[in-house]
Amino acid sequence: MPRGDIDKIAEETGFSGVVWIDRAGQVEFAKAYGLANRAYRVPNTVDTRFGIASGSKGFTALAVLSLVRDGVLELGTTARSLLGEDLPLIAADVTVEHLLTHTSGIGDYLDEEVDTDITAYLIGAAHELTTTEAFLPLLDGHPAKFRAGERFCYCNGGFVVLALLAERASGVGYHDLVRERVLRPAGMTRTGFLRSDELPGDAAVGYLPLDGVDRANVFHLPVLATGDGGIHTTAADVSAFWRAFFAGDIVADVAEVVRPRCDVPEESLRYGLGFWLHESTDAVILAGYDAGASFKSTHDPRTGTTSTVLSNTSPGAWPIARALTP
Repeated sequence: MPRGDIDKIAEETGFSGVVWIDRAGQVEFAKAYGLANRAYRVPNTVDTRFGIASGSKGFTALAVLSLVRDGVLELGTTARSLLGEDLPLIAADVTVEHLLTHTSGIGDYLDEEVDTDITAYLIGAAHELTTTEAFLPLLDGHPAKFRAGERFCYCNGGFVVLALLAERASGVGYHDLVRERVLRPAGMTRTGFLRSDELPGDAAVGYLPLDGVDRANVFHLPVLATGDGGIHTTAADVSAFWRAFFAGDIVADVAEVVRPRCDVPEESLRYGLGFWLHESTDAVILAGYDAGASFKSTHDPRTGTTSTVLSNTSPGAWPIARALTP
């Protein structure tokens, strides 16, 4: 895609974020647009850190799969075996694999089958959500939608449950599991879990249009991300992740992770274990869309090409991401 076309879409849509394209680690296009902090007029740069919303689910999946590799968990481990009396509406036969493939059927605290405005306040006391265990009240009380394994239904809560299972099985906190088992082997030195109420100067503030004014998203998301989204990263770190992942530096059996488990025709995609898959090619996708954050990164393992779009608005990344998708 010509650079001028990217610039044109960015100008027409008021895009705020970073566009990055590389092939086998060689950067072909990298450019920042808009402001990281609108109050202080701080511009985005190609090194700015952005929240990637549900893009984080791939990292949760790999942390869990590394525990499976080490024999701490199995794909067939039931959620109930580790939940005990917590979350009693999760069926006894729901397994780690069901949760990883969005086929668990459990009720979701952020149900994407319900049409909800992105500016809505959905999580209550955001400042209290600093640990995975703190999510238990939010996860509780949602009846199952269908029997485990019956069909695909994207489930945010399922990935919080995965984070909880990983913590309880390993005795290690979710954030440390991801740091040690995913970020460190991938060389993602500028990726981490940032509190929304103390973002460092190199992180973009997420913005939403509220009452005719662009306001920060600090009241819309958990103050500290857990299994279903919210990690902050850079475009360069995302590319480092893809290279490490497909080199087998995080988990060895990459083919199993990206083996299609579900067709998702309504999205024109397929799904593996925590990763979206192109409907007809080998391309693998991480994507996220949340209040004040949008992200899509596509990696083609045949050519080593990565295209990444990060934005601190929603759904700011989509017009450019769609244009970059083959």
